[in-house]
Amino acid sequence: MRFILNGFRFDQSPETLGVRVAQEDVLDLFVIGGGINGCGVARDAVGRGYRVGLAEMGDLASGTSSGATKLIHGGLRYLEHYEFRLVREALRERETLWAMTPNLIRPMRFVLPMEKGGPRPAWMIRAGLFLYDNLGGRKLLPATSPVDLRKDPLGAALKPEFGRAYEYSDGWVDDARLTLLNARDAADKGAEILTRAKVVSARREGGLWRIDVEREGAQMIRRARMLVNAAGPWADIVLREALGRREARHVRLVQGSHIVTRRRFPGERAFFFQNPDGRILFAIPYERDFTLIGTTDQDFTGDPSRAQITPAETDYLIEMANAYLREPIGRADVVWSYAAVRPLYDDGAGKAQEATRDYVLNLEAPAGEAPLLDVFGGKLTTYRRLAESALEKIGQAIGPKAGPWTAWSHLPGGDFPVRGLAEETAKLLRARPFLGEALAERLMRLYGLDSYRMLEGVYTAEGLGRRFGADLHEAELRWMMTREWAFTAEDVLWRRSKLGLRFTAQEAEELEKAMAEARRAAP
Repeated sequence: MRFILNGFRFDQSPETLGVRVAQEDVLDLFVIGGGINGCGVARDAVGRGYRVGLAEMGDLASGTSSGATKLIHGGLRYLEHYEFRLVREALRERETLWAMTPNLIRPMRFVLPMEKGGPRPAWMIRAGLFLYDNLGGRKLLPATSPVDLRKDPLGAALKPEFGRAYEYSDGWVDDARLTLLNARDAADKGAEILTRAKVVSARREGGLWRIDVEREGAQMIRRARMLVNAAGPWADIVLREALGRREARHVRLVQGSHIVTRRRFPGERAFFFQNPDGRILFAIPYERDFTLIGTTDQDFTGDPSRAQITPAETDYLIEMANAYLREPIGRADVVWSYAAVRPLYDDGAGKAQEATRDYVLNLEAPAGEAPLLDVFGGKLTTYRRLAESALEKIGQAIGPKAGPWTAWSHLPGGDFPVRGLAEETAKLLRARPFLGEALAERLMRLYGLDSYRMLEGVYTAEGLGRRFGADLHEAELRWMMTREWAFTAEDVLWRRSKLGLRFTAQEAEELEKAMAEARRAAP
């Protein structure tokens, strides 16, 4: 398929990038779900030599994997639920993932204000932070340190009763782009990645899986030796509707919601607030000019794609933040909000915030039949380790290929030192001075060294092409559509970037029109 965008002709549809798979070809592995776990499994598998296909019924990362708090963290609060294995694994992953993609992930210091009579005693906080520093083999991230908020400039953002705090290390990540780059690398290595492609049926047939996929009203069939159900919040729905397992009940759906306000405090450090109900709240510097506040934890029923922040959740987040902030916020200060459903493994916990964030892999391998691997639960930080664990089971079921490799790899655009982002941004600005500092910084954070590939042949501001709004130009849009499966304005503004925070409604509408024209131009 070809399509045209403002006079530029492309020979590949944005919905299907990667290899072309004929109907009669047999794949080793077919993955259902284009969230972080599905894309992580596909990337790891194809890198070991398996033939891999993946289908996502919407856009990549359009569910849970774009609705997180956007942290690469060990999960400090999981220690009080005795989830030491999960915390240790997550802590170890922080620096591994940072090295894989130093443009998307950056270290962040979190300030935990202390209050006399708070929900957790000081000794418990100190003990938890000691474990947090020493449980996961920390090498690059700085250790916990005390903070005198009466002298620290950050303390001016808080009410005067918060005079002391502890400061510890974790990381921040662009969750949707982390998912996307796993899919991009999988496609570059030979996987077939199908977006907006719903698996309507999967059944065992002749020792293989026959997978019926519906996309744009057309039907396609894929055959695979093994099936991986990594559909996240839809995992049970896939089992019930596509595989006919009517009694599937493995996933506990928990909604987490966030609000975004204009920037509320200076610098690049974040806050970790303890709430009286035992839950915690993050307030994080976001997209240079904003503050991200979240999250909530409440059980969810219904279609996960319809998750929306409720008025009660908005009020809760505002109330909890105002318990700490010197200058209170109100509903009028919220410039954006989002909600997503976390697919936690249903371990029978009484409260949503007490349910495990660990993952469970269930392998079904009847003798003489094609095996099935179900992925339940998990968290963003541990997706790579989840994929490695999944590949161990895949190797058991259909035969092993090469061994683990992702811990020493780089995601596309991220092949530079972990502390090298500022230097690489400066290099890009010297090579393309017309970009200006702000645009060069944004491009390097999103695309890393692939910024040069995007800007190949572009040596003037005019070469960037049409400006759609904020600092989004035609050259970047072409890259998103031809290399990143972007199909709609929402894909571009809220998952490939967060430029939706800076676009006007009219600019977003004009972008949608331009992309629709490109699709209509396809023969």
